[in-house]
Amino acid sequence: MKTKIRQYPFIHETTFRNTTEQNLEFNDVLDRISRFIESDPGAVYDLVVTTDAQTHPGHTKFVSYIVIYRVGRGAWLCSRQVILPREIRSVQEKLSLETTFSSEIAAQFSYAERNRLEDIILPYLDQGADIRFMVDIDGGTGAKNKTVAYISEMVGRIEAMGLIARVKPESVMVSLADRETKKPYRLRAAST
Repeated sequence: MKTKIRQYPFIHETTFRNTTEQNLEFNDVLDRISRFIESDPGAVYDLVVTTDAQTHPGHTKFVSYIVIYRVGRGAWLCSRQVILPREIRSVQEKLSLETTFSSEIAAQFSYAERNRLEDIILPYLDQGADIRFMVDIDGGTGAKNKTVAYISEMVGRIEAMGLIARVKPESVMVSLADRETKKPYRLRAAST
């Protein structure tokens, strides 16, 4: 008896979702982030983009998150996914693609978008308000970490964009995406 091989589609979502909203365009995401910051403009914020991947039979699932974290006092976040219809086994390729998908999202926060968010906290800088733009990379520098040989390249790519690059153990937001990647992509039955 032959085993039926599942054919997975290539999916590269361009819209975001969270637990309460679906199909958010980037401008919608920027509006939600602005409102979140406006609700407490005197706080310290980390705007973090991160991506994690997991290989499943027949496909590799990448999940990227945008997180606006009010340090010590809550967050708003959203995600999107990419499904590659092949099993990526190379640590270097997987880490490179994770960094690429994070960079792709982070690049949408252009100078104008970053200024828009900084302008919200500007009147509160003397009270300690701040916003940091960063990308969390799913790799570490520990001797036993499989990604150590590739980290300097990934960090360089992020820093070249003018962003802060964090790696393990500081790259804490990766754990959000990690949970989502554990679930394989579910093929939907074809409608007739």
